[in-house]
Amino acid sequence: MQPSPPVPASDVSPEVVLSPEVADALTTGRPVVALESTLLAHGLPRPDNRKAADDVEGAVRRGGAVPATIAVLDGVPHVGLTADEVDRVCGDPDLAKLSVRDLPVAAALGLSGATTVSSTSLLAARAGIEVFATGGLGGVHRHASETFDESADLGALARTPIVVVCAGVKSILDVPATLERLESLSVTVVGYGTTTFPGFYVTDSGSSLDWSVADPEQAAAVFAARRALTPGAVVVANPLPTDQQLDPELHDRVLADALAAAEAAGVRGKAVTPFVLDHLHRASGGATLEVNVRLVLRNAELAGRIAAALRG
Repeated sequence: MQPSPPVPASDVSPEVVLSPEVADALTTGRPVVALESTLLAHGLPRPDNRKAADDVEGAVRRGGAVPATIAVLDGVPHVGLTADEVDRVCGDPDLAKLSVRDLPVAAALGLSGATTVSSTSLLAARAGIEVFATGGLGGVHRHASETFDESADLGALARTPIVVVCAGVKSILDVPATLERLESLSVTVVGYGTTTFPGFYVTDSGSSLDWSVADPEQAAAVFAARRALTPGAVVVANPLPTDQQLDPELHDRVLADALAAAEAAGVRGKAVTPFVLDHLHRASGGATLEVNVRLVLRNAELAGRIAAALRG
């Protein structure tokens, strides 16, 4: 496949800092994969998050690409982090969580924060990065018809030209409603080797997909066709093998308990996700954390292979 022209580092906004390795890769046309920093700052416990950061970047390299972990430091977006900067992201308990709407505030006030799916996608695309690996997307929350609670990830993907490799959406969300919303936003969603939409911790969310791709080359071809037609993302849903998923019965039981606990505690809005995920971690004896890391590593390696196919 003919690669798209690389974006020279000099063409990136002066307010975005590229690491030397990422700048060189973009200038020379080598494949690059973006990685979010919210997983490190808010999704994994310390000190496990620091080892996971190295492991995820290593998985991208095994896939044949250069990793570019993204964060905002002192008001400046950084695409690709040094070891010291990763230490800072993983070690600062007060690091803000920055969606697209929060980037202007952080930039204007010189604040630091970890980037979500939406803000990582935006900053990656501005730097000329075409592939992004994450764990799970945000989506439509349960009872959204009453609360209007919907992740900014969905709207951002409708506008941003990027491949997002994920394990579906977090199972605490309304999965069918999220897929309907992605369809309404004309976001292309394909399963990797499956027409079953994954359920993050589990292989099967109970929802199906219309389309699937068999290998990284087909995923790259779908994105190239999308890019030629209209802006917007291609979501590659990469399920865990059944022998690597969380036990479905355990998943359903602890998820129901976690949602009930959140309701009883009066937890609302953006506080629901960290509350429920923490409950899942404790109730499963840490099994959800192990599965989370496992699926992120698989997504990172696949993203590297897709990025390499785009440049091949």
